[in-house]
Amino acid sequence: MEKIKIAVIFGGMSTEHDVSIVSGSSVIKNLNKEKYEITPIYIGKNGDWFLYTKDIEKIDILKIGEEPIELKEIKNPIEVLRNVEVAFPVLHGLYGEDGTVQGLLELLKVPYVGCKVLGSALCMDKVYTKIVLDKAGINQAKYVYIKKQNDDIRHSDDRYVYVDEHFNEEELELKDICKKVIEKCGLPAFVKPSNSGSSVGINKAKDISELENAIKYAGKFDSKILVEEFINARELECAVIGNNNVDASCVGEILPAEDFYSFDAKYNNSQSRVEIPANISTDISEEIRQTACKAFKAVDGKGLARVDFFLEKGTNKIFLNEINTMPGFTTISMYPQLWGECGKPYSDLLDVLVQLGMHN
Repeated sequence: MEKIKIAVIFGGMSTEHDVSIVSGSSVIKNLNKEKYEITPIYIGKNGDWFLYTKDIEKIDILKIGEEPIELKEIKNPIEVLRNVEVAFPVLHGLYGEDGTVQGLLELLKVPYVGCKVLGSALCMDKVYTKIVLDKAGINQAKYVYIKKQNDDIRHSDDRYVYVDEHFNEEELELKDICKKVIEKCGLPAFVKPSNSGSSVGINKAKDISELENAIKYAGKFDSKILVEEFINARELECAVIGNNNVDASCVGEILPAEDFYSFDAKYNNSQSRVEIPANISTDISEEIRQTACKAFKAVDGKGLARVDFFLEKGTNKIFLNEINTMPGFTTISMYPQLWGECGKPYSDLLDVLVQLGMHN
């Protein structure tokens, strides 16, 4: 059997560079070497492209903070990509999960695993995901959209704009924006960069002072900022797979060791854990699975995504939190674990995703 030539792309320029290295090396290790001729491509934090030249059979899963060492600079990435039959961009966050690499692959006519340009860009932007899901009638937490502006030569300091539900903009003092946020979302509230992942730049604000500081901090990662109401809830996740015919996994629950599932809680705190399947009723599980599939189609999703939900304590009301088009792909990440529970072990799951990418 002739092997399929596949490029696995990992690393990248986003704040999730380290996570992508773990995900990418996990994918390389678990791809069936009898089925695939693998070209491992590492993108450095500065955007340089390299071949990971270590013997494929000896590549092991790297840990958070570890970098691949055996590297050879790629002078012409386009030439390398044109020599493969399919690409697997295991890139998280900006410059990888946001439609940029997907656009490059489209131009080169190279099939690839995962969402297309529109779905990738849309889901990377939390504000615009919410706008589309609102249109789809999917229940979400109350939210406020804020813009940070510092593009006026008359102002050396950052300025903030409140954007209402009809996209009317009003430049206000930050303290006045915070008052509007509290009026709509209450306190505590979560403040997030619109374009980020792995909980980077997110803070929980319990008073107006913390809210101001959280907005300023989120603005370091993106000029668009999302503030959401706090929901006292369990954190549930569902994996979806497919192009036109979409299937959903069982539902898993995140049990964070910290106040919320921060970057540190995800990757550095061993007390954080997951429960698969989640201890919820069949009716709630089915509603989450159906909502996950509907949301995936609403954002023009293809291939795969992990859809995250809140289940409000006391009411069992379901809120969709966000959609991740290239979720963590380590062997202990929720996406492969959910499908493992459903009878699709890691290597078999990769086979399905590659086939979906090649025939999308």
